[in-house]
This record gives sequence, structure tokens and C-alpha cells, in this order.
Amino acid sequence: MFKIQDSEIDLASLRAEMADPTCGALVIFEGLVRNHHEGRDVEQLHYTHHPVLATKEGQRILAETMEKFPITKAIAIHRVGTLAIGDCAVVTLTSSPHREAAFDANRFLIDSIKARVPIWKQETYTTGEVEWTSPCPNCGPVPHQH
Repeated sequence: MFKIQDSEIDLASLRAEMADPTCGALVIFEGLVRNHHEGRDVEQLHYTHHPVLATKEGQRILAETMEKFPITKAIAIHRVGTLAIGDCAVVTLTSSPHREAAFDANRFLIDSIKARVPIWKQETYTTGEVEWTSPCPNCGPVPHQH
């Protein structure tokens, strides 16, 4: 399951959804909003996305992850909207019978989401400045401010 939502991510329910007695490994990555970026103090983030393309690409990445790695389940959720310092912006979960596949799949999943899904990040700094930034290097152009 790949999903984009504007509400808080419920990690406990996602973890329960991943339960599988055949799996000895569950890897969970949480991407949290930090209070700094490239030497500047961050006050909050605002994520926006292309609704149709972002969901389609996220689902495509999830399918690739399932095909590429010997895992049993995978889930990825990304938030949009305004997030405070410490909020969870993205979570990826992967499970498999053994840890190596779960770790490798999770790294591939989060890196692919950051690089390919059209989600953009606007940072508000403690100085009051606001700037669009790419969620990762080499992710392509960021939207222009109006």
C-alpha cells in the first residue's frame, strides 16, 4: 500500500497491518521534520504534491520493491500539508522472513520515493523566510513561488 495523506501517520496501526507469522524481520523507517537545513534554522515544513501522478508513481515504486526483493509486505505513507518540527513526514515499512531483504527493500523504497514521487517541500525558517527545496538532491525541479 502506498498512500499520501494530510493527517498524522498512525504507526501503530501500520505496524499491526504488517504482522505476519512467516516474517522474522520488520524494518520501519520514519522520516521526521528536523529543525535545521543546510545551516539554517527551520520552523516548519509544508509539503505539496501532484495528487494523481504522486499516487501512481508511489504505487509503481511499491510494486517494483515487491518484485525486486524477497519480501512479504511493504507499506509507504507520505504526509502533505504543514508539518511541525518532530512530525513524521514519511514512513516506510518492509517485512520478510530474513532481515537483509527487509533492510535492502526499505532503503530502496524510501530512496525511490524521495527521488521519483512528485512531492515538494517548502521550508519556513525562523527568520520568516520561506523557500521551496527539493526533498532530495537530483529529484528534479521544485515548483516556483508565486
